[in-house]
Amino acid sequence: MQNNYIETKRLILRPLILDDANAVFEWAGDPVVNRYMPYPLHQSVHQAEEWIRSLGDKNEFCFCLKDSGKVIGSGSITYDEKYGAYELGYNLNRQYWRMGYATEVSKALIQWAYQNIGARDFFARHANTNEASGNVLKKCGFQFAHYGQYSKYDNSEIFEASYYTLHLD
Repeated sequence: MQNNYIETKRLILRPLILDDANAVFEWAGDPVVNRYMPYPLHQSVHQAEEWIRSLGDKNEFCFCLKDSGKVIGSGSITYDEKYGAYELGYNLNRQYWRMGYATEVSKALIQWAYQNIGARDFFARHANTNEASGNVLKKCGFQFAHYGQYSKYDNSEIFEASYYTLHLD
């Protein structure tokens, strides 16, 4: 049985629960946070609840501040057959940007996947205009692989993107 609880210097990462819906809506309903995300902008807390219900046993974690318990973001490690690797994704409440949390959780998620599910190959992507995400990936040891594109789930917008890979022995 895998352990879905991760502790970092400043955070606790754990599975999302319905009680987290209000916090999720703080970032999932923020158009600035949603700018480069593939999912649609959440219009209500109910939409956040539906998303949490849909997760099932996916490797999706929420990020909680150790000192207060406040949920400030979420992220996942998901196997992608097309790439033959685990995709790293994360999302943070805008109030917590530029504080090193994205790098902290990304490193923790990669280590968790390595130790708990045997992940050795990872990939991630970011919109080219979202340089901050590219910096996070580089700090985690990812190497640029190629340029490409990704789109919103509803295809309402297409992003020119940079793709990165990471291999751990």
